[in-house]
Amino acid sequence: MKKNILFIYILFSFATRSVFAQNNADTLYLSPQDAEKIFLQNNLSLLAAKYNIDANKALVRQAKLWDNPVLNTDQNIYDKEGGFFSHNQTTGTFFIQVQQLIRTAGKRDKAAQLALDNTTISQAQLDDLLRTLRYILHNDLLEVNHLLKIKKVYTREINELEKLIKGMDLQLQIGNVSLKDNLRIKALLFGLQNELVNADAQLIPLQSEIKLLLNNNEPKFIAPLFQYKFSELTTVILPTTDTLQSLASINRPDARIAATALDFQKHNLIYQKALAKPDVTVGTEFDQRSSYAPNYFGLAVSLPLNIFNKNQGNIAAAKFNINQQQALTTQTGAKIKNDVTTAVTRFTFFQSVNNRQQLEFSNQYDTLFTNVLQSYEQRKISLLEFIDFIDAYKDTKLKMIEQHNGLLHATEEVNYSVGSDIIKLN
Repeated sequence: MKKNILFIYILFSFATRSVFAQNNADTLYLSPQDAEKIFLQNNLSLLAAKYNIDANKALVRQAKLWDNPVLNTDQNIYDKEGGFFSHNQTTGTFFIQVQQLIRTAGKRDKAAQLALDNTTISQAQLDDLLRTLRYILHNDLLEVNHLLKIKKVYTREINELEKLIKGMDLQLQIGNVSLKDNLRIKALLFGLQNELVNADAQLIPLQSEIKLLLNNNEPKFIAPLFQYKFSELTTVILPTTDTLQSLASINRPDARIAATALDFQKHNLIYQKALAKPDVTVGTEFDQRSSYAPNYFGLAVSLPLNIFNKNQGNIAAAKFNINQQQALTTQTGAKIKNDVTTAVTRFTFFQSVNNRQQLEFSNQYDTLFTNVLQSYEQRKISLLEFIDFIDAYKDTKLKMIEQHNGLLHATEEVNYSVGSDIIKLN
């Protein structure tokens, strides 16, 4: 018996220190709006994606540039009569040529269009990254809020039991309470404190991810400040699923990415056909004493003869790429519709299991908790009845919190699937 008592007190002491350390941590309170503002300013992934857009814009400017002219020269080095680099009115030769490549069939404009498509895709990819990271941030804040509510349930029971144990320890000394009852309550307290420690442990990776998203290196605990009215969420009426699907096809960046990628493949086919057209190189040249005339001025024109290579392989590949991207675009559209349908179904389900009666029951249950505690202190109920009620109270409150949390996450999922804030969680 003494070993069991010692073991319980050791664990009891450890759990108390763990909870105490958490409660005394510095806390940074952020509303969802403030967190999102910091996220937009500091997130390194978004900053890297913005640089990628700037790089693609530079490639658009590059594609529009003309090719540089080419300078060719030829100078005699040595002859027996004049020696090295002998050049005068009667000896030596000199040749100079300037050439300019002229791209035909509008190749420069077509290449610029491809670069512009890539820039549009990069912008849509940034928007999609923003949408995804924002969704992760909101869900992490909701989960922290959820765990803090769980901790509140445990903390209330722990505080009341700690007060009860202090009185029981005094009653134990004068023989009014048995050692068995005293240790049973302390074991119950330890179990609650251990579950509280588990909740604290779940907060650690969430805090790490939130700080990474916000680029926050401070040791403070980040706690969200939500001001939504839960009762309003249980009665909000969504637009029809067809309306939400139409909004999603317009708002979602992945829909724009798929559509622009299809445009890119179509423009690439046009560009590949243009590459089959020969480019022309024109230039002028001057030749001193190596042609039929002492000082020769000439016009040079050259172009390849498209006999064997007509770029037919790249043209065929571009056609297949259009068909492939068309299938992927159709798949993206189907996925968007499915995402919206699933999110709406999940939201309406959690609306059905969360209602005003539950909120009223929760408040009544809190009052009952106080009454049962007083009844046990006054010996109106037995220890077994008291412990059963404590367990039932904890399980019921936690299940209600889980249901509430499900509705909140379902709300965020609706917003994420549509690509805009249909329901705002302030």
